[in-house]
This record gives sequence, structure tokens and C-alpha cells, in this order.
Amino acid sequence: MNDAHFHLVTNHFPILVPILGLVVLLLGFTFRSEVIKRVAYFIFILGAASTVAAFSSGEGAEEVLEHMGADHRMIHEHEEMAETFAMLSYALGLLSLLALFASWKKMKMATIAGVVVLLFSGVVIYMGRQTGMTGGHIKHEEARDGFQVPAEEHGDQNAASSANDQEEEHEEEHED
Repeated sequence: MNDAHFHLVTNHFPILVPILGLVVLLLGFTFRSEVIKRVAYFIFILGAASTVAAFSSGEGAEEVLEHMGADHRMIHEHEEMAETFAMLSYALGLLSLLALFASWKKMKMATIAGVVVLLFSGVVIYMGRQTGMTGGHIKHEEARDGFQVPAEEHGDQNAASSANDQEEEHEEEHED
């Protein structure tokens, strides 16, 4: 397994785990359960830990992709986004650790800490999405803005689609 392959295997966890953590934390608030909230905090901590593997493999993946002729500008954009995302993910892990401690010790600030984690997880999830999209753009043209499926590859489907569109327009004209 080369560095690019390892990066592909590990990079989904830091993006997906916070989503799971957010769902669990929302359930904790909904059911007013400190136990469920603590599970969510632990999930966020695991998400931060998984960021270490994905982030540390990025440099090696960059070298492999540049050797394959990938666009350096896209790689750099992804790298910049990943650095921000990693710092935010680590911060979410630290905030979750503090919220876990506050909950465990039944401190008055436990609810406030939980709300802070809840709101901050939204920022991390957004940045995770952005980071994942910039990474996907490197090798997946179909994920890039403005991508058009070439007509000759789907001639029959496009012809059928055009015929359906014309038929619908014809029906709309007769309805009036």
C-alpha cells in the first residue's frame, strides 16, 4: 500500500466521524442524557485522533499524485484546506475532552460546554466537507463545478431526454 492509497483509506474517517458525533450529541440533548452526551464527546475525540492518520499521510499522497501528473494547484488548495480542517478537528477533540470532564464531574459548566461542542462540531463538519471536496477534485473531474457529461458518451440517453423535453413542451403548449 503506497502513501496515496493509505491516505484514501484513512481520509474519510475524520470527515464522517464528527457527523456521527453530532447526531449522538443531539440525541443526548433531546433525551437529556449525560451518558449519551459523553458517548458523543468520545466519538469527537476519536474523530480528532483519526485526523492524525489522514493528515500525516497527505504529504506522501501528494508526492505520488504529483508523480502521476495531478494538478499542483488543486493539491495545494486541498492541502491548505486540510491544514485548517485538521486544526479545527483537533480543537473539537480538545473541547470534547473538556466537556467530557465537565460532564463526568457534574460541573455547572457541563451544559454550556456541550452547547459549545455542538456548535463547533457544525464548523468542523462544514470544513470537513470542503476539505473532502477539494481532495475529490484532484482526481475526480465529475466532482468539479461545471462538469458536463460528454454528449457522445450518452448519445442514446441524451436523445431520449431531448425527446422527452420536447414532448413535455408540446403538452404544455396544448394545456393553455
